[in-house]
Amino acid sequence: MSENKNELKKTLGPLMLWGLGVGYVISGMYFGWNLGLAEGGTLGLAVATFFIIVMYVTFTFSYTEMACAIPKAGGAFDYARMGLGKHWGYLAGMAQSIEFIFAPPAIAAAIGAYLNMFLPEVDVMTIAIVSYLVFTGLNIWGVKSAAYFELFVTVLAVVELLIFSGVSFTAFEVENLTRNALPNGWGGAFAAIPFAIWFFLAIEGVANVAEEAKNPQKDILKGFGSAIFTLVVLCILTFTAAVGVAGWEAVVYPEPGAEASDSPLPLALAQIVGENNILYHLLITIGLFGLIASFHGIILAAGRSTLELGRERYISPWVGKVHPKTQTPVNALIANMLIGIIALLTGKTGEIITIACFGALTLYIVSMVAFFALRKKRADLERPFRVPMFPYFPAIALVIAVVAMIAMSIYNVQLMFIYWGIVAVGYVSFRWYHRNAAD
Repeated sequence: MSENKNELKKTLGPLMLWGLGVGYVISGMYFGWNLGLAEGGTLGLAVATFFIIVMYVTFTFSYTEMACAIPKAGGAFDYARMGLGKHWGYLAGMAQSIEFIFAPPAIAAAIGAYLNMFLPEVDVMTIAIVSYLVFTGLNIWGVKSAAYFELFVTVLAVVELLIFSGVSFTAFEVENLTRNALPNGWGGAFAAIPFAIWFFLAIEGVANVAEEAKNPQKDILKGFGSAIFTLVVLCILTFTAAVGVAGWEAVVYPEPGAEASDSPLPLALAQIVGENNILYHLLITIGLFGLIASFHGIILAAGRSTLELGRERYISPWVGKVHPKTQTPVNALIANMLIGIIALLTGKTGEIITIACFGALTLYIVSMVAFFALRKKRADLERPFRVPMFPYFPAIALVIAVVAMIAMSIYNVQLMFIYWGIVAVGYVSFRWYHRNAAD
């Protein structure tokens, strides 16, 4: 196929980009983050989340500069390749793909668990696999249809979080935030880092659809900036409202001695209105839309990430082809789905989330190193947007990401080796397909 046939269709405006950016992430408000409370308590998770918010805000503005200057589907892969060379490009691209491919299985499992509450006769795994097939199919159909759907479910999920916060604040008590606030000492704050990251994981996926933006130099900044602002506000509201109802234990354990729950918001709301109230059932129903928004959105971003690796022959060029009719990365979407289903079948949701976080932090570190390299080596590159407070913003993002990576590695040694093992196996593929390519 010629290069022009492998180009993606430009259909996205700033509102669609906002919907994608928030949609990628919003499931993190509905489940997963509360597991960090079991590690660090209210104070430990709050401190971890504060630093992660600082990292994401400074990272997002820095990343936006590169996305506006280099609006290609590969995102961090393209920035690292241009600024640091093909080997760093491989690391960024593989880390990005691991993040985007391993996050959806965890969300699919949550979708299965949510729907199983309404359809107990249908197995959770069956629902999760069917979800993969349906939403991969929607992404194959076309990016415009996919983006409209993403915007719709994202708006519903945002509205429901605001309703939840409003109801929860009627029962909010400050002392609930301070009770047993640091159960495992300051080490718990470090252990809570992956769950703080889960609040914002995959926001950078907006850059992967830059090639499909109508006016990327303007629209990416508007979409990225408004998305991160929305997510920070929702994170603070959700965290304080949920814990403030009855303390952190109430949104982690359904009952004393039980296993940690993946449904913190229903647990908090049940303390106020009970399980038979319409608001409780509304939260569960629309909470499903929040999960779907992230699941569907990350599948979309993952397809673009894998497509770019294939187009540049860093992995099999088969995944680097765009369908001539739909102008979507069909092969990449199918390959990602198959890998995701294999991960899903392991049933190890927590471990899958942590591996995705390892990929995310690697991406952030390499991206910020590439940022400085591009400023030095490609000073001539047209930059429609420049990060404020340079060099402090990218430096802050880099330092926090490095500290978070070290902390995660200490607390998840086995998963760290699994993650780097995947990267090493992928490097063999990179060398095979790219052996004759120039730097």
